[in-house]
Amino acid sequence: MDSKPSAEPLGGSRKPPTPVKIVIAGGFGVGKTTAVAAISEIPPLRTEAAITSVGAEVDRPGHTPGKTTTTVALDFGCITIDEDVKLYLFGTPGQDRFGFMWHDLVVGALGALVIVDTRRLDDCYPAVDYFEKAGVPFVVAVNKFDGMLSHELNDVRWALAVSDDVPLVTFDARIKLSVRDALLAVLRKSFDRARTRAMS
Repeated sequence: MDSKPSAEPLGGSRKPPTPVKIVIAGGFGVGKTTAVAAISEIPPLRTEAAITSVGAEVDRPGHTPGKTTTTVALDFGCITIDEDVKLYLFGTPGQDRFGFMWHDLVVGALGALVIVDTRRLDDCYPAVDYFEKAGVPFVVAVNKFDGMLSHELNDVRWALAVSDDVPLVTFDARIKLSVRDALLAVLRKSFDRARTRAMS
């Protein structure tokens, strides 16, 4: 007896989700490593080293006196959004002296999440400027340290001179769903940019 071919795809033939590279950037101690660890579905790759007394003088821990380690290369994690999209997350080092690594980490990125700490707005300018000049779609995410904001979002936008077309959101880097929502904002921004370019 001849068996009819099934219209359903074989179990192993489903197309894997499209890989999407997202960079998570920002200054020293803003919550990049914490955000990657909170959302990643795999144990995150971390390249952290202890903060030495010399390093503390250079990096100015300031509002993060309890921070004892710092990222010296990158953080890496991933999260499957749905059956069509899987995000690969690359967290940048925050110190100025490791800024040369950003160029390599940004290659091939669809978008970026730029995390800021409103207690240290002066430290946030370089990351915002970098992505504006690089032409990479990005979202500014204000990390709610201790569940609070030091400034209103409109004031943050004005202080950072962020244009109105750049989304500005709040989130808590420790909470998975909060990080997810911030990353979804990056995807929306990136897809909107791609659609606009395709139509022009």
